[in-house]
Amino acid sequence: MSFQNPVFIPGPTNMPEAIRKACDMPTIDHRSPLFGQILHPARAGVQEILKSDSAEIFIFPSTGTGGWETAITNTLSAGDTVLAARNGMFSHRWIDMCQRHELDVQIVDAPWGHGLPADRYTEILADDKEHKIKVVLATHNETATGVKSDIAAVRKALDDAGHPALLFVDGVSSIGSMDFRFDEWGVDIAVTGSQKGFMLPAGLAILGFSQKALDANKTAGLPRTFFDIADMTKGYAANAYPYTPAVGLMNGLLLATETLLKEGLDNVFARHTRIASGVRAAVNAWGLELCAATPDVYSDTVSAIKTPDGFNATDIVTHAAEKYGVAFGVGLGEVAGKVFRIGHLGSMTDVMALSGIATAEMCMVDLGLDIQLGSGVAAAQEVYRSTTGVALKDAA
Repeated sequence: MSFQNPVFIPGPTNMPEAIRKACDMPTIDHRSPLFGQILHPARAGVQEILKSDSAEIFIFPSTGTGGWETAITNTLSAGDTVLAARNGMFSHRWIDMCQRHELDVQIVDAPWGHGLPADRYTEILADDKEHKIKVVLATHNETATGVKSDIAAVRKALDDAGHPALLFVDGVSSIGSMDFRFDEWGVDIAVTGSQKGFMLPAGLAILGFSQKALDANKTAGLPRTFFDIADMTKGYAANAYPYTPAVGLMNGLLLATETLLKEGLDNVFARHTRIASGVRAAVNAWGLELCAATPDVYSDTVSAIKTPDGFNATDIVTHAAEKYGVAFGVGLGEVAGKVFRIGHLGSMTDVMALSGIATAEMCMVDLGLDIQLGSGVAAAQEVYRSTTGVALKDAA
């Protein structure tokens, strides 16, 4: 690999230089008012990016996986019923975590490459007359397959059934890059991490809690210590944590939220859509297909690209790393060896995306696939030339 090249994995993502430098700071007393000047504005910035006026923001030294655990342990008790669809590797992993915590998970298996089956949720929730289901899990953007799901439709399923279950959303590879509406969609807990849309290293689990989720915490029986939001709330009131925080990452998060808000969320989302559209045009020019089954579920942060039957897609990722020093994502779970993934989120521009498309193209030609060299690049160039947008700028 080469430090000189951008990465095209769906996280961790490329870091703007200013944000990287913000993480590199002198040691401060993390129990002093000075830390509060980082902590509270960073939390306020996250709340704004979630499009919420009321979400309580918690930031743990962890990753998105720790965010999942924070969500379930602070709101549920052993034996509680959870409804979840399994349509990719990351929805599968959240289900697995729930089962390890002795929760009763009602699983709806959906084809990989498709979105969440909101219609099945409607039927199941309507049939749950005793309201045994306490939480509905939803993966907004399935990173393994490049599929986004309609969270508003999941909320509608709950509302149509008159069901009181909490709605938890994994927004790890969407928040900060794709439109996310915490209040409008009636989300009770949103989970993300620092290493994707926020353009930081891995190390922070970032969550938004609704008042309903905060109320559920009062009766939750699952054990928790490190991820206890009650302890964290007490710490925040004193400009501190119940333990040592990741101060440098928090300072980076503060600048990251300022950078995204300065660009303007609509501009951020439009930039990701434009870049993703160029990648999709390249895939079409190559004569290949996305794992995502239909345009309405195409992700704007990662494209999982299917290769011909009998070809090991992982060879593209290995070859790119060894010959060109460029990182792409491998297929995971059911699509391992069948797809390779191009991440196009976070700190990404049209020009950076073109370099990734060109590299993928060279790898496929090198490995003998029937790809016309330059075809994908030309298709993406037409998209980028015909659309307008302000490129991501480094924060001042």
